[in-house]
Amino acid sequence: LLGYLVAGFLASSHIYFLPSIKDINNITVWAEIGVIFLLFSLGLEFSFKKLLKVGGTASITALTQIIFMILIGYYAGKFMGWNEINSIFLGVIVSISSTTIILRAFDELGVKSQKFTGNVIGALIVQDIVAILMMVLLSTIAVSQQFSGEELIQSLFKLLFFLIIWFVSGIFFIPTILRKLKPLLTDEMLLIISLALCLFMVIFAAGVGFSPALGAFIMGSILAETNEAEHIEHLIKPVKDLFGAIFFVSVGILINPQTLVEYAFPVMILTFITIFGQSITSTIGTLISGQPLKESIQTGMSLSQIGEFSFIIATLGATLNVTSEILYPIVVAVSAITAFTTPFMIKYATPVALFVEKNIPKKWFKKIEVYSANAQAIKKTSIWKKAIREYIFQVVLHSIIIVAIIQLSKKILAPVLLDLKFGNLITVCITFILIIPFLWALAVRKIAQDEVEKLLENKNYKGPIAVL
Repeated sequence: LLGYLVAGFLASSHIYFLPSIKDINNITVWAEIGVIFLLFSLGLEFSFKKLLKVGGTASITALTQIIFMILIGYYAGKFMGWNEINSIFLGVIVSISSTTIILRAFDELGVKSQKFTGNVIGALIVQDIVAILMMVLLSTIAVSQQFSGEELIQSLFKLLFFLIIWFVSGIFFIPTILRKLKPLLTDEMLLIISLALCLFMVIFAAGVGFSPALGAFIMGSILAETNEAEHIEHLIKPVKDLFGAIFFVSVGILINPQTLVEYAFPVMILTFITIFGQSITSTIGTLISGQPLKESIQTGMSLSQIGEFSFIIATLGATLNVTSEILYPIVVAVSAITAFTTPFMIKYATPVALFVEKNIPKKWFKKIEVYSANAQAIKKTSIWKKAIREYIFQVVLHSIIIVAIIQLSKKILAPVLLDLKFGNLITVCITFILIIPFLWALAVRKIAQDEVEKLLENKNYKGPIAVL
């Protein structure tokens, strides 16, 4: 990481005695492509099923970190004399860790197989989703100078709706297509198909108002459910390495030494806040979620930087002309410093965790162990919980698919058939035929059969089960 940052800095226009890159916009585009492929490869390694397993821990960790860091960042901005909107943007910027930097550091240090990395990646995904919502909220605040809760809720439901549609269509169709085409798939063809699917989802995500990086991750997670996941991951690695390097070089190019000197005080304060604030708040969040002390510290120290989403949010403020000109270069400087410290934070997380375990009061350590054990026990769901959870999942899933089909028919099919005789009737019939399988699944299909059979052994449960 440091090598790429230094290379970018040396290639920047700030170093006069070496050949330099003048067209920053061009390198920025390639860097964005790098982020896309990095998150695509990340999705390949952490499938949707794996993410669900760390969902609770990841959500609590991420939300705890984000809430506390927004407050810390906001008051840090106020302390430095910044105005209200700059402080709000700063709070959001320092609350989002860098998926790209952490992924690269995990690769270099070879720690992906360790348990805490699943918590880290899950937390990063939750952070990225929250960051998208934050961008909507910040745009609203910046333009209207007021909070729009309705728009935020609409964005949340829109995101949830499209996530389910993407995963359902991907998990049902893409694995089937790849299985059918397997005899014909050469390495080159599989690579091209994978990249095409990735870029298609990127375009689709951007088209509906979401982050292209989120679209890339989703497609990676979908392909992770296929039998070709490991093969695709192997094929995509050179592409990921190439564009990932460009991303980090571009960060180095944006480092302005004059900014580091002129705004050394805010850079130092925000670097300190980012490294220690994110480490501590993430550790607390992971502890609250019921993880052991060692894993909590490892998770917290891994999430101690800012990166690509912070750049995007800083750029948003500059584009809307609501933030100061100094915000973006300061963010870049802090990101560069924390990118340098991240591998060391991850590397020394285990020794720090062991040191803390040995030196904290035994009563505290015992209470943490008991709390963690109790939390893990609670997570072992009962048969009833499994049955109800499966029932709710199926109802929500099929209901959203039905709504999606109706909306697509309304927007695509109806206008095409509008001029035909009985066009509306034909549209209704086609729509009804398309949703019949899902209506059948809601009305007739048996859900959680194993759990239901066990529950039926108790006569008292027959009534509630009949209702379900």
